[in-house]
Amino acid sequence: MSKLAPTLFSPFLLMLTLFVMQPAWAAEGDTPEAAGDQGTVTTLDTQIQDLKKEILDLNRDLFLLEEDLLFPANTQFTVFVSMDVGITFDLDSVQIRLNNNVVGNHLYTERELKALKRGGVHRFYTGNLTSGEHELVAFFVGKGPKDRDYKRATTVKVTKGTEPQFVELKISDKESKHQPEFKVKVWEAE
Repeated sequence: MSKLAPTLFSPFLLMLTLFVMQPAWAAEGDTPEAAGDQGTVTTLDTQIQDLKKEILDLNRDLFLLEEDLLFPANTQFTVFVSMDVGITFDLDSVQIRLNNNVVGNHLYTERELKALKRGGVHRFYTGNLTSGEHELVAFFVGKGPKDRDYKRATTVKVTKGTEPQFVELKISDKESKHQPEFKVKVWEAE
């Protein structure tokens, strides 16, 4: 399955609900008015709503199953981006390279930046990584002190084991130097 599969399931399941699982009166060629029983229409509406709920639950379960299949726990590697305050640095974009291969680029919108400054965390990248030592390089581009263009890179050596691994790239203000500080924290799975 491709990474786009979860988004393809929803329209497919919705179409399945609307066309294949149509109410009994539509399949027989009758109309609710011809049936003459309002209770039948209410029952059919309830059944349709129940089917829609079941399909949404199935879609969620399929998405979780796909996540487990694409990113098994023993190879799962996830990178998050967070921001603390953000007074000395206005983030514009982030690029991540893993073992000299670009694995992700993201250009932040104003809305995303507001969310990061309020304490939000962006799941930047999820992928598979074999056990062993790897090099992660993150490039941060934005406006630094005095509205100057600012580009900074942070490098960390990561030793991946058999458990899922999570890395947080945190941008914080170092007010004593009036410079942004880029910290990398490797979270161990418990």
